[in-house]
Amino acid sequence: MATPTGAIFEKPATLRTRVEEFLRASIMDGRIKGGERLRELELCEQLGISRSTLREALRTLEAERLISIEPHRGPTVVRITEKAARDLYALRALLEGYAAHEFARLAGDADIERLRKAVDALHRQGKGSNKSALLAAKRDFYDVLLGGCDNDLVKDMLPGLLSRINLLRATSFARADRLPESLAEIDHLFERIRARDPQGAQEAARSHIVNAERTALEVLRRQQEETQPSEGDRPRTEGRGSAGPAG
Repeated sequence: MATPTGAIFEKPATLRTRVEEFLRASIMDGRIKGGERLRELELCEQLGISRSTLREALRTLEAERLISIEPHRGPTVVRITEKAARDLYALRALLEGYAAHEFARLAGDADIERLRKAVDALHRQGKGSNKSALLAAKRDFYDVLLGGCDNDLVKDMLPGLLSRINLLRATSFARADRLPESLAEIDHLFERIRARDPQGAQEAARSHIVNAERTALEVLRRQQEETQPSEGDRPRTEGRGSAGPAG
């Protein structure tokens, strides 16, 4: 629709947004694994959508670095490597540690109350079995935290990073005993914020991230071991001899 200025106004593409959310949730839940190809024709038939709508949604997920689109191969869910995980958690420790410090220093009573409600919601979701709802609750917690740190640059830097953090967060919850630990760490972080202890809040945030990184790396290594071919499955080259133990 043309406006009086001559510019074109387009209504939000709600169907595309719903497709984005469906695919994003499928990746977060682990229903679509890292390294798995997304077959466009099958998805179009499954969701009852056009290929153009699907491709618009895929471009958004590519911008979030949840998928990669390669020539002659199509879209594939990003497989998080150990190096990528370490890089991501290093940046996360800096940004979220700073955000916790500044929130504790600057936040008003209303901000702290919003954070308390976000923590309560996180605990409620932690008692259920809906991983998507749990990840959404933790995302809401960080939205409040970042909103109260009063640093627009930090908030601008994180949107693209948050999607990859969510992907790793989905992985780190794969260890059964991690969730209670994570909730206890967030409780400690909130207590330091409520006590108006910026340094303590920063240290609590960093400790939480270090523990999350350790768990995520454990899960990634286990997944790599499970996908490596066993000795009996490895291809053999006949007629060339063996390199022996020393290689």
